[in-house]
Amino acid sequence: MTRDLRARSVLAGEASAAAAELEAALATPSVSHAAAFFDVDNTLLQGASVIFDELMADRIWPGTKALAQQHLDAGERVWLVTAAPVEVARVLARRLGLTGALGTVAAHRDGVYTGVLVGDILHGPAKAEAVRALARHEELDLTACSAYSDSVNDLPMLEMVGNPWAINPDSRLLRHARTAGWPVRDYRTGRRATRLLLLTAGASGVTLGAVSAAVAIQRCLSRGCGSRRRVS
Repeated sequence: MTRDLRARSVLAGEASAAAAELEAALATPSVSHAAAFFDVDNTLLQGASVIFDELMADRIWPGTKALAQQHLDAGERVWLVTAAPVEVARVLARRLGLTGALGTVAAHRDGVYTGVLVGDILHGPAKAEAVRALARHEELDLTACSAYSDSVNDLPMLEMVGNPWAINPDSRLLRHARTAGWPVRDYRTGRRATRLLLLTAGASGVTLGAVSAAVAIQRCLSRGCGSRRRVS
């Protein structure tokens, strides 16, 4: 990494951590020196998180959310770490009941965005810098912390904690995780099986609508509703 890129990553990470300090101050105090850091896109959320809406609730991977809840139940703080704007990341964190979020910070002056980023997009090495800066401020022991991601681009963040996890990993991260002996979880399998079932059903001429109709008719006949229904 060139010196300029390194400087931009550090600046982006420190800006993101500074933006998260208020959230940490408002959160319930934690005596734990461990925390968990979750990538968002394809790790916690299916697809991308830019522009959050109510429909996103259906795109949350339940398995990843359960992992986050385990950390919360253990008294640890849980942070999202994403390249998405920090404002979007904060909304997602609040709606999931998490501690807060580290995201890309846009510069502003007198309450107006300038159109310039502070440092760079929170991606790759910048994520690690943000986690490092937050850990320093929160007095966290990174060797006791956990990090979760789907992408090999997040190796800098994953390798700096004591408990890295590969979630829905891309092929390169999967190979790395297996070599390093990291836990791997793939929550995409069930959805793939569902899509395959639907494709198979469609190919054979059987649709979910037809199945639902058959079930409804069977229930109606079993209750004798057909004999009481008027035919116009």
